[in-house]
Amino acid sequence: MPEQNLTPEIPIESFDIFADGLDHPECCAFARDGDLWAGGEAGQIYRIGADGKATEVTRLGSFCGGLAFSPHDELFACVPGLGVVHVERSGRHEVFRTEAAGRGLICPNFPVFDSAGNLYVSDSGDWKGRNGRLVRFGADGRDLELAAGFGYANGLALAADERTLFVVESDTDSVYRLLLDSDGGAGEPQLFCRPIGHVPDGLSLDVDGNLYVTCYASHEIYWVSPDRQLLLLARDVNGMLLGGPTNMCFGGQGYQEIFVSNLCRYTISRAAVGRVGLRPANLRSAK
Repeated sequence: MPEQNLTPEIPIESFDIFADGLDHPECCAFARDGDLWAGGEAGQIYRIGADGKATEVTRLGSFCGGLAFSPHDELFACVPGLGVVHVERSGRHEVFRTEAAGRGLICPNFPVFDSAGNLYVSDSGDWKGRNGRLVRFGADGRDLELAAGFGYANGLALAADERTLFVVESDTDSVYRLLLDSDGGAGEPQLFCRPIGHVPDGLSLDVDGNLYVTCYASHEIYWVSPDRQLLLLARDVNGMLLGGPTNMCFGGQGYQEIFVSNLCRYTISRAAVGRVGLRPANLRSAK
């Protein structure tokens, strides 16, 4: 078990509500133009401006899990029961993939792109079913299974060198890491941190390699240093400003603010953390 410091680094009063009136959002991601996109319980896709006002762009027909933008700033959403969906700015959408490596996706949950346009997706499987897996959709059109046998594969984060992929296993309060091969495959999953909160869900990285983990059932956000020291970033004992936090992303002034989707509420909350986030594939050239 990693070394722990469980005194909250940021008081919960440091958070404010950036956007309200969303339908139990689980996911959020910034587009290149600075707008924040989020998904809702009934499949809503929201576009949120700098003023925090949300506009419903479309509905995908089923719960929206995770969102990610490609290096070309194209939006993709994981929709359990439907597949991975490509969503255009107009709201037009089409299913991108429903299976990988010859098997149907049971519960596609979270996507992340690398700079070459390869898409990594967690297929959660059934809760505690040990049938969760990680899959890769290559920019060349090929797909493969990277790892299988997870209790409930969830949030993903790709390291700056794009050779390490982190994945949450929610049902065991764990985070694993995989070393990616040059040919697109991966080594065996290695335990990175356990336990971490209760029902960890989403992951983000900063430029120093610190890994941030949102914990849905304990209303907490942790961060884990590269040497695996575990620290508590924030906790909301009342579940108001962090109410079932799921996915989070960096943005804002100096790219030093975190934006957190609260699945148990109707909000995306925000706080300054004083560390610079690692930009995702669509924002790598942004200043």
